[in-house]
Amino acid sequence: MLPYSTVAEAEAALARSMSYAEGAWFRYTAGMPDYYLYCHIVPMLLLVYTLSSVPLALFELGAPSMALRYKLQPRVQLSPAAFLRCYMDTMCLLLVTIAPLHLVSYPAVKTAGIRTGPPLPSVGETVAQLVVYLLVDDYLGYWIHRLLHTKWGYDNIHRVHHEYTAPIAFAAPYGHWSDVLILGAPSLVGPSIVPCHITTLWLWLVIRQIEAIDTHSGFKFPFNPTNYIPFYGGAEYHDYHHFVGEHSQSNFSSLFTFCDYLHGTDKGYRYHMANLVKSTMKMKGASTATMATPRSEAK
Repeated sequence: MLPYSTVAEAEAALARSMSYAEGAWFRYTAGMPDYYLYCHIVPMLLLVYTLSSVPLALFELGAPSMALRYKLQPRVQLSPAAFLRCYMDTMCLLLVTIAPLHLVSYPAVKTAGIRTGPPLPSVGETVAQLVVYLLVDDYLGYWIHRLLHTKWGYDNIHRVHHEYTAPIAFAAPYGHWSDVLILGAPSLVGPSIVPCHITTLWLWLVIRQIEAIDTHSGFKFPFNPTNYIPFYGGAEYHDYHHFVGEHSQSNFSSLFTFCDYLHGTDKGYRYHMANLVKSTMKMKGASTATMATPRSEAK
C-alpha cells in the first residue's frame, strides 16, 4: 500500500507534479496492498498465455493450407481435440505451479526491493533493466536446460516437455511440474539482482511468456518482428531442439544463441541447416536442368 493518502502528499514527496500516468497509477493503487499488486501477475500470465496461443491454434486449424507454408514440421498435424487437450492440461499445470509460486514468493520479492509507488520508471530505466533480465535469464536458463538433458534429468523431469516433438504454442509451458518451476526460476533472478518497479516486473514476465510461446509456435513467419533482434533464437532454432528430442545436445538457449555458440552446443543445428541448404540447392538445380532439357532429348 502506498505511504501517501492523497495526491498532494505524493507530489510533495516527489517535489514535483505527477504525470498523467503516475496520477492514474496512484488512483488505482493508493488503497491496494502491495501483495495484491504482486498477485496481478497470475491472471496476467494466464491471460497472455491464452491470447497469444489461441490465434496460432485457430490459424493452423482454420486455414491449414496457408499454415503449411510457414509450419516448420508440416507433416505433423494435430486434431482439434489434441489442441484442446494440450491447452487444458497446460492451464491446469499453470494453476497448480505458477499461481502458488507467485502467491508465496511475495516476501522474497519485497525483500529484493521491488517498489510499487511513484515515480513510475522512465523508458530508459525500464529498457536497461529488461536487458539485464534477458541476459541473466538466458545464461542461467542455458545451464539449467543442459542439466535437464542429462540422463537423470531428462528421464525423470524434462521428457514430459519433449512429448511434443513438433512444438505448438499451447505446449510452451507444458511439462513436468518441477520442470516448470526449475526453468521458470531464472526469470526472477534478474529482478532480484536489479530491483525494479512492479510495472516493470509485470512487463518482464509478460515478455518472457510471449517469447516462450513464440519459440514453441512451430511457425517461421517472415514478418515476425523478432527476426530483427540480434542473436535471437526464435521458433526455427528451438524447433530443431524438439525435433531431435531425447538425444538433443544442441540449442539449449532459451532466448539468444550466443551461449550455444560459445560452448559449441549449436554444431548439430548448424550441420543440419547446412545440409538443408545443400538439399534445397540440389533440388532447384535438378528442377532447372529438367526444364532446360529439350523434349526430344528427354526422350
